[in-house]
Amino acid sequence: MILLQIFSILSLTILLLFFTNNYKVVKGLTLISTSLVFLLSSLSLTHFDFNSFYFQQVTTVCIAPEYLNLFFSFGFDGVSILFFWLSTLLIFSCTLFIFEEQQKYKLYALLLLSLEFLLILVFSVLDLLLFYVFFEAILIPMYLLIGVLGSRERKIRAGYLLFFYTLTGSLLMLLGILYIYTQVGTFNLEYILCWSFSFEEQLWLWLAFFLSFASKIPMFPFHIWLPEAHVEAPTVGSVILAGILLKLGVYGFLRFSLLFFPLASLFFSPIVYILSIIGVVYASFCAIRQTDFKRIIAYSSVAHMNLVTLGIFSFNIVGLEGALLQSVSHGFVSSALFLLIGLLYNRYHSRLLYYYGGLVHTMPLYSSILLFFTMSNIALPGTSSFIGEFLLLLGVFKISFIISLIATTGVVLCGAYSLWLYNKITFGNLKTNFVLRFKDISFREFSILLPLVLLVLFSGIFPSYFLKYFDLSVSYISFIS
Repeated sequence: MILLQIFSILSLTILLLFFTNNYKVVKGLTLISTSLVFLLSSLSLTHFDFNSFYFQQVTTVCIAPEYLNLFFSFGFDGVSILFFWLSTLLIFSCTLFIFEEQQKYKLYALLLLSLEFLLILVFSVLDLLLFYVFFEAILIPMYLLIGVLGSRERKIRAGYLLFFYTLTGSLLMLLGILYIYTQVGTFNLEYILCWSFSFEEQLWLWLAFFLSFASKIPMFPFHIWLPEAHVEAPTVGSVILAGILLKLGVYGFLRFSLLFFPLASLFFSPIVYILSIIGVVYASFCAIRQTDFKRIIAYSSVAHMNLVTLGIFSFNIVGLEGALLQSVSHGFVSSALFLLIGLLYNRYHSRLLYYYGGLVHTMPLYSSILLFFTMSNIALPGTSSFIGEFLLLLGVFKISFIISLIATTGVVLCGAYSLWLYNKITFGNLKTNFVLRFKDISFREFSILLPLVLLVLFSGIFPSYFLKYFDLSVSYISFIS
């Protein structure tokens, strides 16, 4: 019932927004709907059964004649429910961030609500074909968010890179899905989980799914679109990209690759290890060389998500739980960092490091919050990233000492470019030749960042609260794989 209520609220709000141009009405409808959806998603966390690894709150509707065996089914398990909740949290934060936007607020609202609707469907649908449809449909509002609402001249190119990289990678997945239907006779995940594919079938199907999910994470060398998309996207676009869309690849690997094709996942794991290690080290060195705030955080996201991929393909409970916890933590930390960069850009209309310095003297509250999330990005003990990376690297260590050692260098390099970035922004002399007026964060901006601060601290001190949601589901995945 909670899912049906969420779908009804979002559908009705999107429909009403098309028929009104009143600024106050649009703003009120957007804030009310996103806050209600977030509250309902939080309520779904309290109704979760921790003693079951099966899908929960399952609803099935027939959408075609019975002989085609096509049904629309949706529900949750421990892997999907936290991604679902994270999506509603970050979309609500984005609507608060654009609260003072006036000229394009309606377009922002429509795109954000459309993204939220599609993301909820992706993380709850239990039908393979419909998953593909919603998985690809997310590209449309995301392309418009970057290509129309982007802030610079290269935004069209960035939108095309996002669109073609991810769409091209998913074409083979569509062929794989159709092949599965010819063999199993249904797209329903619960039925497909009971089917055993031959080793040769698993190899080809795994490769078809891998290209799509690797482009979304993104793994090396499929990461080219991400820095460009982050730089050209508006702040809320970067928040959604880093906080939610990158998790679609993680979700895909856990939901499909490891469960449907366990033998192929084990067979191709050395390739995944090599690509992930290269991605961690390469992205970290690229981040050190950047002069644009967003590019630094974008390459940081590439490095962190390649670490997550290592944890996924460790095939043990510790590594899988660490990968999931790190994915949720990355949603908190990277989103907050992009919001903080967006606050600076809104004030001073530049993201180049050359124009900033000494902000600790004029923006002490901003500098304190930036320091907290910088330390969280480095995985300081007591923050959520520390627990996630520790479990992740421990799981990888059980597979290979060499791989875990090289992966750990990514953590060291992360400390290098994160502290360098913070030092350039906050310390030194004020650049009064370029910036004359300074203003610390407002109460509204503080209200957006405070929940993320509390969540990072809470999940760092009490990680068991989040770990218990996907404990049984991860145990099942590791048992199958």
